[in-house]
Amino acid sequence: MSTLPSAAVKKIRIGDLLVENGLITAEQLQHALSEQRKLGSKLGRTLIDLGMVSENDMLQLLSRQLAIPLIDLRSYRFEPSLVRKLPETLARRFRSIVLKEDAGGFVVGMADPTDLFAYDELARVLGGKEIRLALVREDDVLRTFDTVYRRTEEISSLAQELSEEVSNDAALDVSQLGLGEDAADAPVVKLLQSLFVDAVQAGASDIHIEPDTDCLRLRQRVDGVLNEQIIRERQIASALVLRLKLMAGLNISEKRMPQDGRFQINVRGKAIDVRVSTMPVQHGESVVMRLLDQSGAMLDLEHLGMPAPMLARFRNILHSPSGIILVTGPTGSGKTTSLYAALNSLNQPEKKIITVEDPVEYRLPRISQVQVNTKIGLDFAAVLRSALRQDPDIILVGEMRDQETAEIGLRAAMTGHLVLSTLHTNDAVGTADRLLDMGAPGYLLAASLRVIIAQRLIRRVCESCGERHLPDANDQAWLAEMRPGADVDGLRRGRGCQHCNGTGYRGRIGVYEYLEPTLDMLNALRRGQHDGFVHAASRAPLYRSLSQAALDYALDGRSTLEEAKRIGGELSPSGAV
Repeated sequence: MSTLPSAAVKKIRIGDLLVENGLITAEQLQHALSEQRKLGSKLGRTLIDLGMVSENDMLQLLSRQLAIPLIDLRSYRFEPSLVRKLPETLARRFRSIVLKEDAGGFVVGMADPTDLFAYDELARVLGGKEIRLALVREDDVLRTFDTVYRRTEEISSLAQELSEEVSNDAALDVSQLGLGEDAADAPVVKLLQSLFVDAVQAGASDIHIEPDTDCLRLRQRVDGVLNEQIIRERQIASALVLRLKLMAGLNISEKRMPQDGRFQINVRGKAIDVRVSTMPVQHGESVVMRLLDQSGAMLDLEHLGMPAPMLARFRNILHSPSGIILVTGPTGSGKTTSLYAALNSLNQPEKKIITVEDPVEYRLPRISQVQVNTKIGLDFAAVLRSALRQDPDIILVGEMRDQETAEIGLRAAMTGHLVLSTLHTNDAVGTADRLLDMGAPGYLLAASLRVIIAQRLIRRVCESCGERHLPDANDQAWLAEMRPGADVDGLRRGRGCQHCNGTGYRGRIGVYEYLEPTLDMLNALRRGQHDGFVHAASRAPLYRSLSQAALDYALDGRSTLEEAKRIGGELSPSGAV
């Protein structure tokens, strides 16, 4: 059996070590120990959570004291096969990851290398080979696990098991697909559980279940792009759909009409709201599930990615007592996230907030949220008229879909209410024209409009494999047209690594076109002059087209020229103003 390095033989008391090095006081240590006993967490984590010491300072101190390296996993090119030498449950329990294997044994990163029991258990699992320790950040190692311990093989195995069960039975046993405890061990239940866990770990926003001619396609949308897994056992599709219908409270006998429903699940301590949409297709029923993380869904405005001057102006507008704020963009552009972040900043006991949504995506405390139901005549306009009789200060309208809704919303904005809403338009400049086309009176729009924000989501360059990128001839020609004389020293792109599943991108950030109306713009609206509005918009403070804003992100290395081109290609000619 391997032995610990001499520096780690003696059990280190992290609290005393921090006091000795002047990072915390003895009084702070006693307070942290008291909190630790209440919470049951480790002392180091308690000290960090209380803000008494930074994680970086503590790790740097431990690294020096133990004479072991501190490794940044965000830039470390690990081997998934090595990582998987430790079972996932054990790796997560001890916050440990295998980084390297050579003739001398293994290099193992640990968030707490002073845990002697964990060290002995790891040595046993790894065959008694010598273990050389490294120090890693806890958050980084957990994110790495989410990348490496994917459920692809497990999903394939469970699909095969379910296929055998389906083929052996002449008809599906609905009791095995039900919601009781007896069904917990059914293959279909375990398969869906693995599918949800894998999707959450990958950071997927949607799961698609699509039966095809000779296979079943399972697709996950990660950072706006679909990733596919092929399941050859096509016959399991009906069992999956039936189980999901039961979970969502849908009619299991109806297979000819689309249906919508929702349910909530718990995945690794996260409350996930699942919106389910079924649709009859040629080879059965297609299911799309939108995953909404209720536990960490609410963003602060600072996390949206707005430039600082824009964010400052937007905050100021949000505190207006009345008027209308419009956020525009196509489906999946992050409009809902921006609006909820705004609502989160406005959600105070002294404010009455009512939302009218289809559907209600995130459940918020203190806010009255109304679900539109057109089947019973409860449309946006009807709910909005009723909402105005509920003495609201702030109203969120999920979408301005028709003239009636737009006109009621605009009149509400004129009569002492702050109204937030979305519109499906390509850019901010085209939004006013769209409302005028819908029949909204120009004078109402001019009197109530506070700001229009158009947005897209652009993929970030992976921090682990991002590197400097020199533009080719085509890129240079495009840059010369879009931004003559642009500095290209900051251009980057990702090589593709385990952290980003080979894509070169990890995560997304908002790109914004901010349009705060000027006097010239308002006068053009009153006269219904679209061309005059566009001309005045081009000269407005803080205005920058989506194309140019996306290019800014590429030039400073946060995204790539390819992503900037994609954003530019989605826009109408007005987007290049």
